[in-house]
Amino acid sequence: MLLTIFLALFLPCAGMSVVFMVYLCMLWYAASHMPGDPVKRAVKKGLSVAELEKLPKVTGDKLVHGNECAICLDEIEGDQPARLVPGCNHGFHLQCADNWLSNQPVCPVCRAKLGPDFFDSVQNPC
Repeated sequence: MLLTIFLALFLPCAGMSVVFMVYLCMLWYAASHMPGDPVKRAVKKGLSVAELEKLPKVTGDKLVHGNECAICLDEIEGDQPARLVPGCNHGFHLQCADNWLSNQPVCPVCRAKLGPDFFDSVQNPC
């Protein structure tokens, strides 16, 4: 009777310990045989500060498609600086647009992409 109670308690604990040790060995093996850097580097997808400065700046009263910033959903007043996305001419608050475009190079309204070809044509106008 005492032996059965001992085996009933000991065997599950011993089995789980073996499974845990095998798991740790597999983790160690995978980490030691992984080529290169195991930490994935974040790839910056947005625009740089220099590229943001190349985008047109206007005031709120010169916007073509209305005065509402689609990022913060607030009105762009007539004297406030605004950033115009070339191609689609959607306008946003300057700070809102710079924050958005520094993370992702697309217009928040129509998803028009600001690719490197735009900035190459600004640098080398022919």
